[in-house]
Amino acid sequence: MYVVNTPKGDVRMNVQEMIFEFIGGLGIFLFGIKYMGDGLQNAAGDRLKNILDRFTTNPFMGVLAGIFITALIQSSSGTTALTVALVSAGFMKLRQAIGVIMGANIGTTVTAFIIGIDIGEYALPIIALGALLLFFFNKRTINSFGQIIFGFGALFLGLELMSGGMKPLRSLEAFQDLTVSMSANPILGVVIGTVFTVIVQSSSATIGILQELFATGAINLKASLPVLFGDNIGTTITAVLAAIGTSLAARRAATVHVMFNLIGTLIFMIFLIPFTKFIGYLQVALNLNPEMTIAFAHGIFNVSNTIIQFPFIGALAWIVTKIIPGEEKYVDMTVQHLNPKLIEHSPSVALGQAKEEILRMGDYAKDGLAEAIHFLNTQDKSNAALAYQYEEAINKLDKAITDYLVEVSKSSLTSEHSEDHMNYMNIIRDIERVGDHTENIIELLELRTTRKAPLSTEALGELNEMFQLTLETLNHALESLAKNDLTLANEVLSKEVKIDRMEKDFRKTHILRLNQGACTGDAGILYVDVISNLERIGDHAVNIAQAVLGEQKAPQ
Repeated sequence: MYVVNTPKGDVRMNVQEMIFEFIGGLGIFLFGIKYMGDGLQNAAGDRLKNILDRFTTNPFMGVLAGIFITALIQSSSGTTALTVALVSAGFMKLRQAIGVIMGANIGTTVTAFIIGIDIGEYALPIIALGALLLFFFNKRTINSFGQIIFGFGALFLGLELMSGGMKPLRSLEAFQDLTVSMSANPILGVVIGTVFTVIVQSSSATIGILQELFATGAINLKASLPVLFGDNIGTTITAVLAAIGTSLAARRAATVHVMFNLIGTLIFMIFLIPFTKFIGYLQVALNLNPEMTIAFAHGIFNVSNTIIQFPFIGALAWIVTKIIPGEEKYVDMTVQHLNPKLIEHSPSVALGQAKEEILRMGDYAKDGLAEAIHFLNTQDKSNAALAYQYEEAINKLDKAITDYLVEVSKSSLTSEHSEDHMNYMNIIRDIERVGDHTENIIELLELRTTRKAPLSTEALGELNEMFQLTLETLNHALESLAKNDLTLANEVLSKEVKIDRMEKDFRKTHILRLNQGACTGDAGILYVDVISNLERIGDHAVNIAQAVLGEQKAPQ
């Protein structure tokens, strides 16, 4: 047993028990938050991503979406990481993302208000109810609700254990000295809150701990508020980590998240004394318990911070582009040419519009392959991120054009238009498969780093040669489609023969390199898989060219 004597000498604490209760309670608390959030996400399905994708048309809508999603999944870090991913994939622009990030900061206060409701004594029966729904029902929806309830109960059980572990702290002289220092030097409190949240990776957890410390009297209000501000800064680390190696826009979104909380903390630190008095007044006026007092402080901080900075979203976007300079490559994933009204009034014109959208889709496939070539030579993750973005756009356009053509098929089409319609449906499949093969190539090239399988100079030269020929072949196929050019379509057929021959020759030369020990086994597999994907892209380019030749009724 580890015993610490307090200055008074009459209070004895089992330090081991205190530490075990605290870290065990923290673990259960974190598990409860995550499990409850996962249950809510399971119940919502893919609708969370759709909400962010569809309902962030302007910054204000972004704020509302951020509040809703974060309140639902109980994690501002999760919402921000998802926002960064959507920005990286081109589904969301920077200004929209800033609104979502602001909303996420407000949404995360819901957890603090839940904690403020004193129902810890019912934690165990709540867990029992959740377990009942989880293990005695087979319906997915009921299981999801069971997960939510179980996580809710675990959250409060963890809080109760942490509270028990922290109560002796107020009698510990070293901790008393620390709280006095934080009261005298609020910056120390901000630093402690920031560092602790960076370590725990959850502002909800650190604010929950702060609520329990304040409830047990271990820390006063004046020392609590700077720690709360620091908790909000520390939670930005998740967005920063999520943005590493992603697109320029995603890195800027993560930087805005950091800036937003730093600016808010700076403003509130300037007005710390009146803010502390105001929260103290609210506690007395509304008869708030200590946990709810911190929850109100957290909510007021984030709501006020959003109101203050919302008019300056444009300025924040401008500042972050100066901090992280560079040209932002943005893939427009919105449909541009598909007008549903044309289907009924002029199916032939509707087909022409579908062709224009197919050509856009083809350009994205070509651009994605070009980014793969850059990634091969530079190993710059931004090239890989942009290639993935093109693949996302291809998939989105694939669905939109296919749905549009299905509607067109319900109209009365001439035999010639029916043939065009069939060709377009096939061409869409081919372009979509080109995108898939490009994605495969990017994933293979990423393995060079993870598996430490560098390619030899000769292998790199051969891959570049085959990449360029494949890209040229795909470009000619798409150009022949755009211009209905028989000559270009026939050139595609001859180039594809060269690609097939090149793949066979390169396989042989690479086997020789492997036998000579000039290349590792992992690199050899990677190389062969890349050229195989390039050969398949050549095949799909031929399919597009043959569709053009068929449209022109050229001799076979």
